[in-house]
Amino acid sequence: MGILHDDVVIIRPSEKEGDPSVITVNCPDKTGLGSDLCRILLFFGLSIVRGDVSTDGKWCYIVFWVVCKPATRWELLKKRLVQACPSCSSASGISYYRSELQSPKPPDVFLIKLCCVDRKGLLHDVTQVLSSLELNIQKVKVSTTPDGTVVDLFFITDTRELLHTKNRQEETYKALEDVMQEAVISFNIEKVGPEITACSQASPYLPSAITDDIFNLEMSNDLPSVSLTSNNVCVTMDNSLSPAHTLVQIVCQDHKGLLYDIMRTLKDYNIQISYGRFYVKQGRKCEIDLFIMQSDGKKIVDPSKQTALSSRLKMELLQPLRVTVVSRGPDTELLVANPVELSSKGRPLVFYDITLALKMLNTCIFSAEIGRHMIGDREWEVYRILLDEGASSSILRRKVEEEVWKRLMGWE
Repeated sequence: MGILHDDVVIIRPSEKEGDPSVITVNCPDKTGLGSDLCRILLFFGLSIVRGDVSTDGKWCYIVFWVVCKPATRWELLKKRLVQACPSCSSASGISYYRSELQSPKPPDVFLIKLCCVDRKGLLHDVTQVLSSLELNIQKVKVSTTPDGTVVDLFFITDTRELLHTKNRQEETYKALEDVMQEAVISFNIEKVGPEITACSQASPYLPSAITDDIFNLEMSNDLPSVSLTSNNVCVTMDNSLSPAHTLVQIVCQDHKGLLYDIMRTLKDYNIQISYGRFYVKQGRKCEIDLFIMQSDGKKIVDPSKQTALSSRLKMELLQPLRVTVVSRGPDTELLVANPVELSSKGRPLVFYDITLALKMLNTCIFSAEIGRHMIGDREWEVYRILLDEGASSSILRRKVEEEVWKRLMGWE
Protein backbone atom coordinates (compact mmCIF):
# COMPACT_ATOMS: atom_id res chain seq x y z
CA MET A 1 0.00 0.00 0.00
CA GLY A 2 1.04 3.56 -0.48
CA ILE A 3 -0.29 7.02 -1.20
CA LEU A 4 -0.62 8.71 -4.56
CA HIS A 5 2.49 10.44 -5.80
CA ASP A 6 0.78 13.87 -5.87
CA ASP A 7 -0.27 13.51 -2.23
CA VAL A 8 3.25 13.03 -0.85
CA VAL A 9 3.81 16.80 -0.76
CA ILE A 10 0.91 19.26 -0.77
CA ILE A 11 1.60 23.01 -0.89
CA ARG A 12 -1.06 25.62 -0.13
CA PRO A 13 0.33 29.09 -0.92
CA SER A 14 -1.01 31.85 1.31
CA GLU A 15 -4.11 33.65 0.06
CA LYS A 16 -3.37 36.88 1.90
CA GLU A 17 -0.10 38.80 2.02
CA GLY A 18 1.67 38.28 5.33
CA ASP A 19 0.01 34.96 6.06
CA PRO A 20 2.17 31.82 5.99
CA SER A 21 1.94 29.20 3.26
CA VAL A 22 1.39 25.60 4.37
CA ILE A 23 3.48 22.63 3.22
CA THR A 24 2.35 19.11 4.12
CA VAL A 25 4.58 16.04 3.73
CA ASN A 26 3.05 12.56 4.13
CA CYS A 27 5.41 9.67 3.37
CA PRO A 28 7.40 6.74 4.82
CA ASP A 29 9.76 7.76 7.58
CA LYS A 30 13.53 7.64 7.74
CA THR A 31 16.05 8.99 10.22
CA GLY A 32 17.12 12.46 9.09
CA LEU A 33 14.12 13.13 6.84
CA GLY A 34 13.24 16.29 8.79
CA SER A 35 16.80 17.58 8.34
CA ASP A 36 16.72 16.94 4.59
CA LEU A 37 13.37 18.70 4.18
CA CYS A 38 14.42 21.71 6.27
CA ARG A 39 17.61 22.02 4.22
CA ILE A 40 15.57 22.23 1.01
CA LEU A 41 13.28 24.88 2.48
CA LEU A 42 16.37 26.84 3.53
CA PHE A 43 17.79 26.59 0.00
CA PHE A 44 14.57 28.03 -1.43
CA GLY A 45 14.71 30.95 0.99
CA LEU A 46 11.68 29.98 3.08
CA SER A 47 11.41 30.88 6.78
CA ILE A 48 9.66 28.29 8.94
CA VAL A 49 7.42 30.01 11.50
CA ARG A 50 5.66 26.89 12.76
CA GLY A 51 6.08 23.15 12.38
CA ASP A 52 4.47 19.90 13.49
CA VAL A 53 5.82 16.38 12.99
CA SER A 54 4.48 12.99 14.04
CA THR A 55 5.59 9.48 13.14
CA ASP A 56 5.19 5.90 14.27
CA GLY A 57 8.68 5.06 13.00
CA LYS A 58 7.35 3.78 9.69
CA TRP A 59 5.19 6.59 8.37
CA CYS A 60 5.46 10.30 9.08
CA TYR A 61 3.27 13.34 8.72
CA ILE A 62 4.93 16.77 8.72
CA VAL A 63 3.41 20.23 8.37
CA PHE A 64 5.44 23.41 7.86
CA TRP A 65 4.03 26.93 7.99
CA VAL A 66 6.45 29.08 6.00
CA VAL A 67 6.94 32.70 5.03
CA CYS A 68 8.19 32.90 1.47
CA LYS A 69 9.60 35.27 -1.09
CA PRO A 70 7.25 36.62 -3.81
CA ALA A 71 9.12 34.72 -6.53
CA THR A 72 9.10 31.31 -4.83
CA ARG A 73 9.14 28.51 -7.42
CA TRP A 74 6.46 26.31 -5.88
CA GLU A 75 6.46 23.55 -8.50
CA LEU A 76 10.23 23.17 -8.35
CA LEU A 77 10.13 23.23 -4.55
CA LYS A 78 7.52 20.46 -4.52
CA LYS A 79 9.65 18.38 -6.88
CA ARG A 80 12.71 18.70 -4.64
CA LEU A 81 10.73 17.86 -1.49
CA VAL A 82 9.25 14.77 -3.16
CA GLN A 83 12.74 13.65 -4.20
CA ALA A 84 13.92 13.87 -0.58
CA CYS A 85 11.21 11.46 0.57
CA PRO A 86 11.78 7.68 0.47
CA SER A 87 11.75 6.11 -2.96
CA CYS A 88 8.97 5.85 -5.47
CA SER A 89 7.72 2.82 -7.42
CA SER A 90 5.15 2.44 -10.15
CA ALA A 91 2.20 0.09 -10.06
CA SER A 92 -0.44 -0.09 -12.80
CA GLY A 93 0.63 3.31 -14.07
CA ILE A 94 0.16 4.97 -10.66
CA SER A 95 3.15 6.08 -8.57
CA TYR A 96 3.29 5.05 -4.94
CA TYR A 97 5.81 5.62 -2.18
CA ARG A 98 7.44 2.80 -0.29
CA SER A 99 10.00 2.60 2.47
CA GLU A 100 12.83 0.81 0.64
CA LEU A 101 15.80 3.14 0.30
CA GLN A 102 18.62 3.07 -2.20
CA SER A 103 21.97 4.76 -1.71
CA PRO A 104 22.25 7.51 -4.36
CA LYS A 105 25.35 7.57 -6.51
CA PRO A 106 27.70 10.53 -6.00
CA PRO A 107 26.81 13.37 -8.37
CA ASP A 108 29.08 14.25 -11.27
CA VAL A 109 31.38 17.21 -10.64
CA PHE A 110 31.90 19.91 -13.27
CA LEU A 111 34.44 22.70 -13.45
CA ILE A 112 33.32 26.14 -14.61
CA LYS A 113 36.24 28.31 -15.71
CA LEU A 114 35.19 31.94 -15.95
CA CYS A 115 37.50 34.78 -16.91
CA CYS A 116 36.06 38.29 -16.77
CA VAL A 117 36.66 41.96 -16.06
CA ASP A 118 36.41 42.75 -12.35
CA ARG A 119 33.79 44.99 -10.76
CA LYS A 120 32.24 45.34 -7.32
CA GLY A 121 29.62 42.71 -6.55
CA LEU A 122 30.69 40.52 -9.45
CA LEU A 123 31.23 37.36 -7.40
CA HIS A 124 27.82 37.63 -5.77
CA ASP A 125 26.11 38.11 -9.13
CA VAL A 126 27.78 34.96 -10.46
CA THR A 127 26.87 33.04 -7.30
CA GLN A 128 23.25 34.20 -7.57
CA VAL A 129 23.01 32.94 -11.16
CA LEU A 130 24.45 29.54 -10.26
CA SER A 131 22.06 29.21 -7.31
CA SER A 132 19.02 30.11 -9.40
CA LEU A 133 20.03 27.38 -11.88
CA GLU A 134 20.34 24.84 -9.02
CA LEU A 135 24.07 24.51 -9.63
CA ASN A 136 25.63 23.72 -6.25
CA ILE A 137 29.06 25.15 -5.53
CA GLN A 138 31.25 22.46 -3.97
CA LYS A 139 34.49 24.42 -4.08
CA VAL A 140 35.63 27.70 -5.52
CA LYS A 141 38.90 29.46 -6.16
CA VAL A 142 38.79 33.09 -7.20
CA SER A 143 41.80 35.29 -7.92
CA THR A 144 42.32 38.78 -9.32
CA THR A 145 45.26 39.66 -11.56
CA PRO A 146 47.05 43.04 -11.36
CA ASP A 147 45.30 44.25 -14.53
CA GLY A 148 41.84 43.77 -12.96
CA THR A 149 40.99 40.47 -14.60
CA VAL A 150 39.19 37.89 -12.46
CA VAL A 151 39.74 34.16 -12.88
CA ASP A 152 36.97 32.09 -11.27
CA LEU A 153 37.12 28.31 -10.87
CA PHE A 154 33.86 26.78 -9.63
CA PHE A 155 33.61 23.06 -8.89
CA ILE A 156 29.88 22.41 -9.04
CA THR A 157 27.23 19.70 -9.13
CA ASP A 158 23.92 19.97 -10.94
CA THR A 159 20.75 19.20 -8.99
CA ARG A 160 19.00 18.54 -12.31
CA GLU A 161 21.85 16.25 -13.51
CA LEU A 162 21.83 17.83 -16.97
CA LEU A 163 25.05 19.81 -17.07
CA HIS A 164 26.65 17.27 -19.39
CA THR A 165 24.19 18.32 -22.10
CA LYS A 166 24.78 21.13 -24.58
CA ASN A 167 21.43 22.80 -23.83
CA ARG A 168 22.12 23.00 -20.10
CA GLN A 169 25.62 24.41 -20.66
CA GLU A 170 24.24 27.01 -23.07
CA GLU A 171 21.54 27.91 -20.54
CA THR A 172 24.25 28.48 -17.92
CA TYR A 173 26.36 30.63 -20.21
CA LYS A 174 23.35 32.69 -21.32
CA ALA A 175 22.29 33.33 -17.70
CA LEU A 176 25.81 34.46 -16.76
CA GLU A 177 26.12 36.61 -19.88
CA ASP A 178 22.80 38.34 -19.13
CA VAL A 179 24.11 39.40 -15.72
CA MET A 180 27.72 40.15 -16.62
CA GLN A 181 27.05 41.50 -20.10
CA GLU A 182 30.33 42.44 -21.83
CA ALA A 183 32.50 41.62 -18.78
CA VAL A 184 32.91 37.97 -19.87
CA ILE A 185 36.28 37.27 -21.50
CA SER A 186 36.12 33.48 -21.65
CA PHE A 187 33.87 30.71 -20.35
CA ASN A 188 34.17 26.93 -20.25
CA ILE A 189 32.40 23.98 -18.59
CA GLU A 190 33.93 20.53 -18.38
CA LYS A 191 33.25 17.39 -16.42
CA VAL A 192 36.11 16.47 -14.10
CA GLY A 193 37.07 13.09 -12.75
CA PRO A 194 37.94 12.16 -9.17
CA GLU A 195 41.66 12.62 -9.87
CA ILE A 196 41.12 16.30 -10.72
CA THR A 197 38.90 16.99 -7.72
CA ALA A 198 41.42 15.19 -5.49
CA CYS A 199 44.28 17.35 -6.79
CA SER A 200 42.23 20.50 -6.20
CA GLN A 201 41.42 19.56 -2.62
CA ALA A 202 42.72 21.87 0.05
CA SER A 203 44.77 20.45 2.88
CA PRO A 204 42.47 18.48 5.22
CA TYR A 205 43.91 20.43 8.15
CA LEU A 206 44.00 24.17 8.67
CA PRO A 207 46.89 26.13 10.20
CA SER A 208 46.45 26.43 13.96
CA ALA A 209 46.26 30.23 13.71
CA ILE A 210 43.05 29.95 11.70
CA THR A 211 41.42 27.34 13.92
CA ASP A 212 42.27 29.46 16.96
CA ASP A 213 40.58 32.47 15.35
CA ILE A 214 37.28 30.82 14.40
CA PHE A 215 36.87 27.97 16.87
CA ASN A 216 37.55 29.56 20.24
CA LEU A 217 33.89 29.05 21.22
CA GLU A 218 34.27 25.34 20.58
CA MET A 219 37.24 25.19 22.95
CA SER A 220 35.94 27.28 25.83
CA ASN A 221 32.83 28.47 27.59
CA ASP A 222 33.55 32.12 26.79
CA LEU A 223 31.60 33.74 24.00
CA PRO A 224 33.81 35.74 21.63
CA SER A 225 31.17 38.41 21.03
CA VAL A 226 27.58 38.84 22.11
CA SER A 227 26.69 40.25 18.69
CA LEU A 228 28.09 37.20 16.89
CA THR A 229 26.10 34.61 18.82
CA SER A 230 22.44 33.90 19.36
CA ASN A 231 21.15 34.71 22.84
CA ASN A 232 19.34 32.92 25.65
CA VAL A 233 19.51 29.32 24.43
CA CYS A 234 17.90 26.94 26.91
CA VAL A 235 17.84 23.16 26.37
CA THR A 236 16.16 20.85 28.91
CA MET A 237 15.51 17.10 28.86
CA ASP A 238 12.77 15.24 30.73
CA ASN A 239 12.11 11.49 30.94
CA SER A 240 9.13 11.69 33.29
CA LEU A 241 6.40 12.73 30.84
CA SER A 242 6.53 9.75 28.47
CA PRO A 243 7.14 6.05 29.10
CA ALA A 244 8.93 5.62 25.76
CA HIS A 245 10.41 8.99 24.84
CA THR A 246 12.72 11.69 26.11
CA LEU A 247 11.21 15.17 25.89
CA VAL A 248 13.63 17.83 24.66
CA GLN A 249 12.47 21.41 25.16
CA ILE A 250 14.34 24.27 23.52
CA VAL A 251 13.75 27.99 23.96
CA CYS A 252 15.95 30.29 21.89
CA GLN A 253 16.11 33.21 19.51
CA ASP A 254 15.04 32.55 15.93
CA HIS A 255 17.55 32.63 13.09
CA LYS A 256 17.63 31.56 9.46
CA GLY A 257 17.82 27.78 9.31
CA LEU A 258 17.10 27.28 13.02
CA LEU A 259 15.00 24.15 12.56
CA TYR A 260 17.58 22.78 10.10
CA ASP A 261 20.33 23.27 12.71
CA ILE A 262 18.32 21.30 15.26
CA MET A 263 17.36 18.54 12.84
CA ARG A 264 20.86 18.07 11.40
CA THR A 265 22.27 17.75 14.91
CA LEU A 266 19.73 15.06 15.82
CA LYS A 267 20.40 13.34 12.48
CA ASP A 268 24.15 13.20 13.20
CA TYR A 269 23.38 11.65 16.60
CA ASN A 270 21.04 9.13 14.91
CA ILE A 271 18.14 10.35 17.04
CA GLN A 272 14.57 9.67 15.92
CA ILE A 273 11.76 12.17 16.47
CA SER A 274 8.34 10.65 17.20
CA TYR A 275 6.52 13.91 17.75
CA GLY A 276 7.60 17.52 17.54
CA ARG A 277 6.25 21.05 17.65
CA PHE A 278 8.00 24.25 16.59
CA TYR A 279 6.65 27.76 16.97
CA VAL A 280 8.04 31.28 16.51
CA LYS A 281 6.50 33.89 18.80
CA GLN A 282 6.71 37.66 18.66
CA GLY A 283 10.17 39.06 19.17
CA ARG A 284 11.78 36.13 17.31
CA LYS A 285 11.47 33.86 20.34
CA CYS A 286 11.18 30.16 19.46
CA GLU A 287 9.80 27.28 21.46
CA ILE A 288 10.47 23.70 20.37
CA ASP A 289 9.18 20.48 21.96
CA LEU A 290 10.55 17.19 20.65
CA PHE A 291 9.73 13.67 21.84
CA ILE A 292 12.76 11.64 20.79
CA MET A 293 14.34 8.23 21.17
CA GLN A 294 17.59 6.55 20.24
CA SER A 295 18.02 4.29 17.20
CA ASP A 296 17.41 1.27 19.46
CA GLY A 297 13.92 2.59 20.26
CA LYS A 298 14.77 3.55 23.84
CA LYS A 299 14.70 6.92 25.58
CA ILE A 300 17.96 8.65 26.57
CA VAL A 301 18.56 7.82 30.23
CA ASP A 302 22.37 7.89 30.36
CA PRO A 303 23.32 11.28 31.94
CA SER A 304 26.49 11.50 29.86
CA LYS A 305 24.53 11.05 26.61
CA GLN A 306 21.99 13.63 27.74
CA THR A 307 24.77 16.10 28.51
CA ALA A 308 26.54 15.47 25.20
CA LEU A 309 23.39 15.99 23.14
CA SER A 310 22.27 19.03 25.15
CA SER A 311 25.72 20.65 24.87
CA ARG A 312 25.88 20.08 21.13
CA LEU A 313 22.40 21.53 20.60
CA LYS A 314 23.32 24.62 22.63
CA MET A 315 26.54 25.04 20.66
CA GLU A 316 24.80 24.72 17.29
CA LEU A 317 22.14 27.25 18.27
CA LEU A 318 24.56 29.74 19.82
CA GLN A 319 26.80 29.71 16.76
CA PRO A 320 25.52 27.64 13.84
CA LEU A 321 28.40 29.14 11.86
CA ARG A 322 31.71 30.77 12.78
CA VAL A 323 32.55 34.23 11.42
CA THR A 324 35.63 36.35 12.00
CA VAL A 325 37.80 38.91 10.21
CA VAL A 326 41.54 38.80 10.90
CA SER A 327 44.70 40.52 9.77
CA ARG A 328 47.32 38.48 7.92
CA GLY A 329 50.21 40.91 7.85
CA PRO A 330 49.15 43.60 5.37
CA ASP A 331 46.09 41.58 4.28
CA THR A 332 42.58 41.32 5.72
CA GLU A 333 40.87 37.93 5.60
CA LEU A 334 37.25 37.01 6.25
CA LEU A 335 36.84 33.49 7.62
CA VAL A 336 33.51 31.67 7.76
CA ALA A 337 33.15 28.04 8.88
CA ASN A 338 30.08 25.95 8.18
CA PRO A 339 29.64 22.52 9.86
CA VAL A 340 29.21 19.58 7.49
CA GLU A 341 26.71 16.82 8.27
CA LEU A 342 27.96 13.26 8.61
CA SER A 343 26.12 12.66 5.32
CA SER A 344 28.56 15.21 3.74
CA LYS A 345 25.87 17.84 3.21
CA GLY A 346 26.68 21.42 4.13
CA ARG A 347 24.48 24.40 4.86
CA PRO A 348 23.11 25.82 1.58
CA LEU A 349 23.71 29.32 0.22
CA VAL A 350 26.46 30.29 2.68
CA PHE A 351 28.68 31.66 -0.09
CA TYR A 352 25.66 33.46 -1.54
CA ASP A 353 24.99 35.24 1.76
CA ILE A 354 28.66 36.10 2.31
CA THR A 355 29.07 37.67 -1.12
CA LEU A 356 25.74 39.51 -0.80
CA ALA A 357 26.78 41.05 2.53
CA LEU A 358 30.10 42.18 1.05
CA LYS A 359 28.33 43.60 -2.01
CA MET A 360 25.96 45.58 0.23
CA LEU A 361 28.99 46.93 2.12
CA ASN A 362 30.62 47.89 -1.17
CA THR A 363 33.64 45.78 -0.18
CA CYS A 364 35.73 44.24 -2.94
CA ILE A 365 36.90 40.62 -2.90
CA PHE A 366 40.50 40.10 -3.98
CA SER A 367 40.46 36.30 -3.75
CA ALA A 368 38.23 33.56 -2.36
CA GLU A 369 38.58 29.88 -1.61
CA ILE A 370 36.26 27.18 -0.25
CA GLY A 371 37.59 23.94 1.17
CA ARG A 372 36.58 21.21 3.59
CA HIS A 373 38.80 20.57 6.59
CA MET A 374 38.84 18.32 9.64
CA ILE A 375 38.86 20.29 12.89
CA GLY A 376 38.79 18.10 15.95
CA ASP A 377 36.51 15.19 15.13
CA ARG A 378 34.27 17.15 12.74
CA GLU A 379 34.40 18.24 9.13
CA TRP A 380 33.89 21.90 8.34
CA GLU A 381 33.41 23.85 5.13
CA VAL A 382 35.72 26.84 5.47
CA TYR A 383 35.40 30.00 3.38
CA ARG A 384 38.58 32.10 3.17
CA ILE A 385 38.02 35.47 1.52
CA LEU A 386 40.81 38.00 1.06
CA LEU A 387 39.34 41.48 1.12
CA ASP A 388 40.37 44.65 -0.65
CA GLU A 389 42.84 46.90 1.17
CA GLY A 390 40.00 49.31 1.97
CA ALA A 391 38.74 46.91 4.69
CA SER A 392 41.98 47.01 6.69
CA SER A 393 40.91 49.36 9.53
CA SER A 394 39.64 47.81 12.75
CA ILE A 395 36.28 49.62 12.45
CA LEU A 396 35.68 48.34 8.93
CA ARG A 397 36.78 44.83 9.90
CA ARG A 398 34.24 44.82 12.69
CA LYS A 399 31.55 46.11 10.35
CA VAL A 400 32.26 43.34 7.82
CA GLU A 401 32.18 40.71 10.57
CA GLU A 402 28.84 41.87 11.94
CA GLU A 403 27.12 42.36 8.57
CA VAL A 404 28.17 38.95 7.27
CA TRP A 405 26.96 37.34 10.51
CA LYS A 406 23.60 39.16 10.35
CA ARG A 407 23.10 38.12 6.73
CA LEU A 408 23.87 34.46 7.50
CA MET A 409 21.51 34.50 10.48
CA GLY A 410 18.71 36.27 8.61
CA TRP A 411 18.83 39.32 10.87
CA GLU A 412 19.51 41.85 8.14
